[in-house]
Amino acid sequence: MATEPPLRPGNLLPPRVLVTAWSLLVLIAVLAWVLTVGQARDMGIEPGTMGMGIPLFLLLWLAMMAGMMLPSVAPVAITWARAIGRRSTGARRAARTAGFIGGYLLVWTVFGLLAYGALSATGELVQDHPGAGRWIGFTAFLLAGLQQLGPLKNVCLRHCRSPISQLMRYAQFRPWARDFRVGAHHGLYCVGCCWGLMVVLIPLGVMNIAAMAGVATVIFIEKLWRLGPVFSTAVGVGLLVLAGLTPFHDWLLPGLQPPDAPMHMH
Repeated sequence: MATEPPLRPGNLLPPRVLVTAWSLLVLIAVLAWVLTVGQARDMGIEPGTMGMGIPLFLLLWLAMMAGMMLPSVAPVAITWARAIGRRSTGARRAARTAGFIGGYLLVWTVFGLLAYGALSATGELVQDHPGAGRWIGFTAFLLAGLQQLGPLKNVCLRHCRSPISQLMRYAQFRPWARDFRVGAHHGLYCVGCCWGLMVVLIPLGVMNIAAMAGVATVIFIEKLWRLGPVFSTAVGVGLLVLAGLTPFHDWLLPGLQPPDAPMHMH
């Protein structure tokens, strides 16, 4: 069994190393946003997968997740880097932190496969029955609102906001691929916390930059603000209100409107 406990005072990293780690994660997130924004401007907002095959979609999805999620997961990744401690060389710390991030993003990539299936199905349905978009949007906002207010959200959000006890347990994992498994385990909690917010990208548009930025901001505030749980509840109530409005306001559904379809308010 591994015996290196996390967060021993003698093992804490010097501030210079922590600042470097923060900077690298922020840089990765910024580059991911640059790539995502560039692609979104070329593609526009349309229903479904916009003709993308699974490989291209997953590549863009991975860039989206890196841009949207890394700012909120950075504190956990840095805490794990601190747990690695002074005994590791700089290159080894970097490799282990990269393993954590890799496991985390792999979970979101797998979730991207489910997102691709949902977008493909809803896109085909809207093309065949344009009026169905209102009810798809209603369902998406309703699911997201209920998830925000449900018990699973609270459990996963508590873990994401205060993962120290889990990180201490991770220190007892066998060394083989431990960092990767830690990142994947934390990623599962993150998916459990945020999947409802990702669902709203179906009606708002998966390549809608404003929607992506809004979702990323909500996730960041939920996880890092002192009143994050209260904010999360308020967002859930807001999503339920949107669910009630979507059958009557097409402008709330840019991601479910065919390119040549005008948006109406009823």
